Amino acid sequence: MHDFECVVIGAGVVGLAVARALAQAGHAVLIAEAAARHGSGVSSRNSEVIHAGIYYPQGSLKARLCLRGRELLYSYCEAHGVAHRQLGKWIVATDPAQVGELDAIMAAAHGNGATEVAPLALAGIRAAEPALRAMAALASPRTGIVDSRSLMLALLGDAEDAGAVLALRSRFIASTPQADDGHAIRFAIGDDSDKHRLRCRWILNCAGLDAPAVATGIDGLAAGAIPQVRYAKGHYFSLAGRAPFSRLIYPVPEPGGLGVHLTLDLGGQARFGPDVEWVETPTYDVPTARGDRFYPVIRRYWPQLADGALQAAYAGVRPKISGPGESAADFRIDGPAEHGLAGVVNLFGIESPGLTASLALAETVLATIQHAG
Repeated sequence: MHDFECVVIGAGVVGLAVARALAQAGHAVLIAEAAARHGSGVSSRNSEVIHAGIYYPQGSLKARLCLRGRELLYSYCEAHGVAHRQLGKWIVATDPAQVGELDAIMAAAHGNGATEVAPLALAGIRAAEPALRAMAALASPRTGIVDSRSLMLALLGDAEDAGAVLALRSRFIASTPQADDGHAIRFAIGDDSDKHRLRCRWILNCAGLDAPAVATGIDGLAAGAIPQVRYAKGHYFSLAGRAPFSRLIYPVPEPGGLGVHLTLDLGGQARFGPDVEWVETPTYDVPTARGDRFYPVIRRYWPQLADGALQAAYAGVRPKISGPGESAADFRIDGPAEHGLAGVVNLFGIESPGLTASLALAETVLATIQHAG
């Protein structure tokens, strides 16, 4: 006898989307979140950008689920009144050596299905964004921004309306496979040293930064099925005052990331980031001095950025499963077909564009368990 058919570990945007999909499909779902509130990890510390699916290798999960996810997300936000805006973004080349790179970026975007990405005439760039310094640019009209907290509240509401239960301060400790193909799970509840036990048929590991650690506690899962997590910390700085831009501005990507880009929130406030710092453990401080590195990078495309205009905002950490100097790893959605253990789906390396792809990731997880029967 199972207490719940499905236990979703992690109540970030992906875990909530997965729980919603499972509950709406008729499964009895528990969402177990170690923190005191939902969505307080990776999902609360990002650029809140709805990505268009430009940069990812053709045929990859990131490419396919980003494209599918952006359409699902725009439709969901419209239907549920979640604040969002399709501002569009420009990818800009600021020196002659970068101009040719835009052709490769556009070809990659079109190969992924983002065929709306197109070059801009120089006169049009100067007329639309006179403060921008650019020798050439691509327009991505389907890029947008979303209020991630409102999105997560809507997903949670849908999941709970369909019968899902959210358990906060419930930290996964370990699980043991049972003879009926289910799993017995132990949780630590709050500060109590007593452990709570329950049985379920499926464990859906959506724990973000902690997904590999959770996987190590799943008895019966081979060590070789668990990747090493790498922590890539990104710092964000906000602008004192208003930026003279009406859309998102991204430089040509740099090794290790997309460069320090300019995004706007729904109130029109500009923020810059992230940079990339590889760290051993997640930390969320933003040293003010680190902003000194931002000024020369931003001034490549916005020369008029004034001294002292940047203010430390926040930091986020990406759960990467590839390290510095390595090719960026794809999303991993590992079900029984990949690791051989019945009743377990692990989501690894769900970094950007995880927010954009969240509803498509949920579709894929649901299909995985339906296929397994």
